[in-house]
Amino acid sequence: MSAAWEHFSHGADIGVRGRGPTLEAAFAGAGLALIAVIADPAAVAAREAVALRCEAPDRELLLVAWLNEIVFAIASRRMLFGRFEVAVDGNLLRATAWGEPIDVARHRPAVEVKGATMTALRVARGDDGTWTAETVVDV
Repeated sequence: MSAAWEHFSHGADIGVRGRGPTLEAAFAGAGLALIAVIADPAAVAAREAVALRCEAPDRELLLVAWLNEIVFAIASRRMLFGRFEVAVDGNLLRATAWGEPIDVARHRPAVEVKGATMTALRVARGDDGTWTAETVVDV
């Protein structure tokens, strides 16, 4: 299953968008887009697996909770992640994030993401069946 990600312009903050053939792939892509605000996710080695979990009453708030769970894991574990495997069961998200400790010289972190917001928040399945999960993160 392939996940794609991109950024979109939004004033002083940064929009993150994940796309994929499933809701889970779109959430994984949004996670990679969040990492890409900080550093190149392709430069992050998948050395350590970290279990992540969050809940929310709907898909949009689940995306915010998911991205904030990643922000918390980055800050508390001093790690970056380059791959995510996501499972969504109703309002519960369970994921495995693979990454490594932050190496400032190698990863060259650009900014610190403070958290996901509800600005431009959208989780939807398009007419072609592709899922999109997007919101703005505060930097």
